[in-house]
Amino acid sequence: MTAQNDRYRNNLQDELDGAALYAALAEAESDPARRDLFRQLSEAEAAHAQLWRGKLQAAGELAEPFRPSLRTRLLGALARRFGTGFVLPSVVEAEVADRDKYARQADAAVLSAEERSHAAVLQAAERRSRGMSGPSIARGERWHRGGSGNDLRASVLGANDGLVSNLCLVMGVAGAGATAQTILLTGLAGLVAGAVSMALGEWLSVTNAREFAQAQIEREAQELEEMPEAEQRELALIFQAKGLARDDAERVAAGLMRDRDSALDTLVREELGLDPAELGGNPWSAASWSFVLFAAGALFPVLPFFFTHGVPGMAWSAALSAMALAGLGLATALVSGRPPLRSVLRQVLVGVAAAGVTYGTGALIGVSLA
Repeated sequence: MTAQNDRYRNNLQDELDGAALYAALAEAESDPARRDLFRQLSEAEAAHAQLWRGKLQAAGELAEPFRPSLRTRLLGALARRFGTGFVLPSVVEAEVADRDKYARQADAAVLSAEERSHAAVLQAAERRSRGMSGPSIARGERWHRGGSGNDLRASVLGANDGLVSNLCLVMGVAGAGATAQTILLTGLAGLVAGAVSMALGEWLSVTNAREFAQAQIEREAQELEEMPEAEQRELALIFQAKGLARDDAERVAAGLMRDRDSALDTLVREELGLDPAELGGNPWSAASWSFVLFAAGALFPVLPFFFTHGVPGMAWSAALSAMALAGLGLATALVSGRPPLRSVLRQVLVGVAAAGVTYGTGALIGVSLA
């Protein structure tokens, strides 16, 4: 019973701190819509606190007089001095970190959904306080439209991983004095093993991300069925956080709730930050591209050993790899917008230095074994 009462007391303190903090933000806020939003959040936290106070009393204990935590007092003072925008990122970060704090408490299922709602509402309020985000502005410029930048970046990284790792592997074996056939076999084995490993890792990553996203959507759909009033209130708060007046936000939310599919789509996008049509992409496509890109990069250091051997083979391997690294450096410059020469030199120097280290290591090992 003591452990349970301790949990009640901790939860009560957290909720009272939240109510006090949001009240302080409302007091410091000059925008009427945002002030009303903070007041609603303060009232919600106070209602949560009343639940835990009641449980504590039912267990035969009286709640101690409330004293705001040092963090609550500090954030409130900073908000009054510098404005709510100054402290809102810290408040959002804490709220997001705590949004699942009731998930493992069986007697707080309703509060769990509302806490996640508060996190989504605050994130929307923070985005509005910052104005347009960098990505939003960038999409308005012609060279940022579409997803090609991210795709190109992923392609460059995949090919670079294959190229550098296999170049180091080939040079390490060559430095140990292996024959051309051994170098070729090692390079091809490294190509296949690395490409398979990268593809498997990508498939697992995307699959796990999709399954997690689907589980979140299913939980949101269940909450929409079981607690429609709470979800409608959540939608209204989200729209209010985006800048709508309270009456307008409530009217839009009520209209959305007439179509549960639209309401679920909006909640998933706004609260969870997910696109139901994407869910992280296709795992098979991601795995295939990862395999191909890694293998393409890893082929360059191996290719000369099909036609030559010894010092000429190592020289051709190093030269061909350096040219490929230069091409990847140029592609990186196109993605990042940085000066091409600097990007090319950095890419080549880092790759060659890594290959030199592994060649020297291989030579030492070869001498030791001999």
